[in-house]
Amino acid sequence: MTQPTSGTTIDVRTIVPRERHSLILQTFQGLGDTESMEVVDDHDPRPLYHQLQAESSQPGSLVYLRSGPDVWRVRITKQARPSSDGLCCGACGGA
Repeated sequence: MTQPTSGTTIDVRTIVPRERHSLILQTFQGLGDTESMEVVDDHDPRPLYHQLQAESSQPGSLVYLRSGPDVWRVRITKQARPSSDGLCCGACGGA
């Protein structure tokens, strides 16, 4: 199993609120398989995670590194795409 790598941290507390989610979504889309990013926020970012899951073609996982009350820090890791043996279309996830 490949270990996730992390190299991007976005502190959204310094970003205008209307620009936060789009920046995070764009950054998540730019991650490679198993790469991760950290998000620092002044409130629980779980709604953001649900938005990522709904809008991304590739799922991610969320791990809390710090849970408030003033600062939340989470690591969001892009999960690896299922590999296909070439015998199926991949719609079933290769199972």
